[in-house]
Amino acid sequence: MAELTLVIGNKNYSSWSLRAWLYLKLNDIAFDEIRLPLDTHQFQQEIYSYSPSGRVPALLHGKVRVWDSMAIIEYVYRNFPDSANWPKDPVVQGLAMSAVMEMHAGFPELRKHYPMNCRKVPFKAPLRGRAEQDLARLEALWHSLLDASGGPWLGGQIGIVDAYFAPVAMRIHTYQLPVSDRCMAYVEQVLSLPAMQAWIADAEQEVETVTADEWQD
Repeated sequence: MAELTLVIGNKNYSSWSLRAWLYLKLNDIAFDEIRLPLDTHQFQQEIYSYSPSGRVPALLHGKVRVWDSMAIIEYVYRNFPDSANWPKDPVVQGLAMSAVMEMHAGFPELRKHYPMNCRKVPFKAPLRGRAEQDLARLEALWHSLLDASGGPWLGGQIGIVDAYFAPVAMRIHTYQLPVSDRCMAYVEQVLSLPAMQAWIADAEQEVETVTADEWQD
């Protein structure tokens, strides 16, 4: 039995679950996994026993309950001292922390029009709403981090900021959204991570469908 238990939603759709799950995997931290399919009776029946907010992900650590992907990541890196966390350089650290918080609360057009869908065959989706503005902002963020850190990861070494942008990388791949060659190289780097490949493989085996998170022509 692992010391930690992570409660997640569908791997195909749950971008917030991916962030916490990937961070644990990147740090080789053992954990048990409970998957509750979104928009199901099972989810509604069981989620509140794990997460007071009624949302995933949630982390169980003995008597401790932590919910929200950012809170889970913060809890893990504070309690598991060898975990990859924020860049040590103060300039890069400031950029990385700001980028994560902006991602946590922003990019509404990407979220609204391009839901994460790991098992969908990639295709060139049209730009909808103000997605072009979100993509321009994403480009600026990634370029500023890569310039400041020197790469190859956003903070130099792989860490929290990369786990946090992994679902965005998945979206760019699935919908073939227009980004620069430099940003696309970063997307491919994220998707090539063994942990990401394992997540995608599991997502492709899922059978549940969440209509709201399927592309609507």
